[in-house]
Amino acid sequence: MYEIILAFITAFCLTFIAIPSIIHIAKKKNLVDVPDDRRSHEEITPSLGGIGIFAGMIFSILMWTPFEYFGDLQYILCAFIIIFLIGAKDDIDPLSPGKKFLGELLAASILVFKANIRLTSLYGILGIYDIPEYVSIVLSIFTIIVIINAFNLIDGINGLSASIGILISLVLGFWFFQVDRLEIATIAAALVGATLAFLRFNITPAQIFMGDTGALLIGLVSSILAILFIELHKNIPPNDYYFPSAPSFVVAILILPLFDTLRVFTVRIIDGKSPFHPDRRHIHHLLIDLGFSHMKATGILVLVNIIFIFIAVQLQGFGNLNLIIVVMVLALVLSQLLAYLVKRKKSVPQI
Repeated sequence: MYEIILAFITAFCLTFIAIPSIIHIAKKKNLVDVPDDRRSHEEITPSLGGIGIFAGMIFSILMWTPFEYFGDLQYILCAFIIIFLIGAKDDIDPLSPGKKFLGELLAASILVFKANIRLTSLYGILGIYDIPEYVSIVLSIFTIIVIINAFNLIDGINGLSASIGILISLVLGFWFFQVDRLEIATIAAALVGATLAFLRFNITPAQIFMGDTGALLIGLVSSILAILFIELHKNIPPNDYYFPSAPSFVVAILILPLFDTLRVFTVRIIDGKSPFHPDRRHIHHLLIDLGFSHMKATGILVLVNIIFIFIAVQLQGFGNLNLIIVVMVLALVLSQLLAYLVKRKKSVPQI
């Protein structure tokens, strides 16, 4: 318990101390994010906050993870470093999508093949339980890459990716602590501490953005927590911390990044555009267009995510497939309502 608290404090303090220096250097070297038609900010802002998050998190994990729990942590740290390198390179000198994908593929492969972080069952979804090894490998790598990029896609307004990352790490980190997976709980605590310190400088008016470095790292950690949460339920006897529908709970806790990614990709394809074509159709953009400030929009989305988590906890007896359908349909209804309100507002003549 003490190691987890110390991991949080260490990551917070180191990141909090590092961020002002990063802001100073980024401005001095002109490593900033310039506003354009697709951006939601109006000021030139440094975008290297992820470096501070990475530094605080890695130092804290290495410092406070009990040696007897280290296990496959070395491979997880290797994946962190790869994601950090491609994120930092992209923030300083943009990478092509192909090179970024290859880096993410390498990181995901290390987690699957070396750290054995992979999905081995569909837990009765569509009547399927255990799956062949090659299907497990492909599905796990795909899941990791999707979650990584989903967090990058929602990183469009102040505080959003950081707040959602904190929420996910708090909930799943507490669970890992309760089932005595202290090395994973330490990772979650370190991410919460580092991201919370970053958030101090990212709230409006934002002094710095996390950039791809931070968003990709939060996505990677979230994917690790999500997959391990699902897989550990294969060996956990029913108790106070057992979730009968663990995969559906993961969908609920990741609902914002996952659903928003699915939604914008679908809309772009229907419009005959590439699913990777950038635009302002994300849910957070709709809230901004509706007149909410960055922080109010972030607060609304975090609150909605918490409601989805509460629903998933209360409806665990529904079964995985049924609960996933409930969660996705509710998300669709809410997003369509939001899109309708934005459309109606734009159609009203401004006086």
